[in-house]
Amino acid sequence: MLGLLWLIPVLPFAGFLVLALIGPRLSRTGVASIGVGSIALSTLVALLVSSSFIASPPAGHAYAQTLWTWLQVGGFTPGISLYLDGLALVMMLVVTFVSLLIHLYSTEFMRDDEGYSRFFAYMNLFVGSMLTLVLADNLLLLYLGWEGVGLCSYLLIGFWYTDPANGRAARKAFVVTRVGDTAMAVGLFLLFNHLGTLQIQDLMQRASQAWPVGSALAVAASALLLGGALGKSAQLPLHTWLPDAMAGPTPVSALIHAATMVTAGVYLIARTHELFALAPVVQSAVAVIGAATLLLAGCSALTQWDIKRVLAYSTISQIGYMFLALGVGAWSAAIFHLMTHAFFKALLFLGAGVVIQALHEEHNMFAMGGLRKQLPVTFWTFLIASASLAALPLVTAGFYSKDMILWEAWSSQAGSPWLWAAGMAGALLTSIYAFRVVFLTFYGPSKTQVRRKPGLRMQLPLVILAVLSVVGGFVELPSSLGDLPLFSDFLHTALPAAPSMRGGVSTEIVLQCSAAAVSLIGIYLAYLLCLRMPQYAESLLRTPWGTALHRFWFAGWGFDWLYDTFVVGPYVWFAHAAKDEVVDFIYGGIAGLTQRLNRLLSGTETGKVRWYATGIALGAVIIIAIAVIL
Repeated sequence: MLGLLWLIPVLPFAGFLVLALIGPRLSRTGVASIGVGSIALSTLVALLVSSSFIASPPAGHAYAQTLWTWLQVGGFTPGISLYLDGLALVMMLVVTFVSLLIHLYSTEFMRDDEGYSRFFAYMNLFVGSMLTLVLADNLLLLYLGWEGVGLCSYLLIGFWYTDPANGRAARKAFVVTRVGDTAMAVGLFLLFNHLGTLQIQDLMQRASQAWPVGSALAVAASALLLGGALGKSAQLPLHTWLPDAMAGPTPVSALIHAATMVTAGVYLIARTHELFALAPVVQSAVAVIGAATLLLAGCSALTQWDIKRVLAYSTISQIGYMFLALGVGAWSAAIFHLMTHAFFKALLFLGAGVVIQALHEEHNMFAMGGLRKQLPVTFWTFLIASASLAALPLVTAGFYSKDMILWEAWSSQAGSPWLWAAGMAGALLTSIYAFRVVFLTFYGPSKTQVRRKPGLRMQLPLVILAVLSVVGGFVELPSSLGDLPLFSDFLHTALPAAPSMRGGVSTEIVLQCSAAAVSLIGIYLAYLLCLRMPQYAESLLRTPWGTALHRFWFAGWGFDWLYDTFVVGPYVWFAHAAKDEVVDFIYGGIAGLTQRLNRLLSGTETGKVRWYATGIALGAVIIIAIAVIL
């Protein structure tokens, strides 16, 4: 079965090609069959390959498949090659299965859209690019998939391109992520120049042999790769594109935030963990950036009124947790939270899509309310996802994955009490904003009439994701709650374990109880401020400092203003100032001379045959005279 690995990315690409070529001529049923069917087949093959891999692990717990040589320039011969190990297998299953549910949901959500076939073509291309990224055997092929998801994000965020605001959001995402992509490309040049390969396994081995810990080259290479990861995963300071990415259709938001794109940076760092281990200062920076991002984004999520923008800032914050885990060497914890986050965040976005569509494109949570009785399936599944996001203790997947990160942030060699404290503060913020959405949307008096209820194709993915948002955490139980490390044991064939330096089982229990208490306190605070005593929140906002802080957090801590003022503005000014530089005068002069000569010669085209004959005769006389004289 392992030989079928190549089919997993190829099937979505095939679906894209069919839809791109003949999609507009197909019925909506035909488009949906190809769009969803290609992802369903890819998911089926992924399950078969995974079953074979787990039942009969290949030598070294890794399987490589080379399809053909891509380039052959000197000693540089990257191939179209795929690599499957524990890390790639988890990512492959998450991407295919969650994408399948989102595609199924989209067949009903987008049924009235005139760009139906174009939508599914882009979505298939997105999934194919992400699968190429996670299965690539070399960094050049990984970079191809990396740029592919960037292109698709631009196409899908600006899907409704007739609205200029959507076009601006798409361009913003494209430009901001290109900053990180450029850094990553420079990093690839540096790695190949000094190590002579971009094949990931050989590259990591050569780096470990050639560069000592703390080497300037290792620091530079890992810092450049980190730049790419910050852009794709929307971490400080390249996070500003993600809230505006909500301009795209809601299934696009679910796909970008849950299964693709924003998880690419986390995967890149985990895949090249040996390189980051050689640069401790950069790895520490990963942890600090993750901690700062989860706090800043959590504060901004508290102030948003658009339900999708709350979830967008939530994604930035939760990816921050993954970066925190990566920075302290808790590689398995980061991927565990990536998996559980894919389940509950996809569910949150799809549930938000149901609400928005039911209320005739209403995004304002303060115009919602009372929906738990009118949309019962959506309410219960959304509640489960919110509980998982808030890490409700013992019964949700988010509790086990977040608890694992917090424990590693405290106990690992690269961890510290400060990083743990940042994670705990972020957990409190998460509980508050997660249940703020629940209480404002589904409780209280009804403010907008439900006009459209979801059908089976929208409700079935919600139910499946709700189940996964609960049971998905039981594949990794800590030592204090059953000691069943199935997930981390499986990933340790590809990723090293984080060495524990402080604390024992008793300490772990205390920290778990603290995390559980923080989660419950946050939910209770949200209940008080949104339902029981909303006047307290209103009076707080009316104070001068409350108003100022609310505006500051609502504006994303002013990062857009900073970039517009100190980057975009000066660049635009310089572009206008440089449009009349000396070099332009030279080329402008050549263009002007050409235009004048054109007008001079075109004046000879009078349409009078006698003048043409005279010109021919005169020319003949001149040529004969020259020939005779010379």
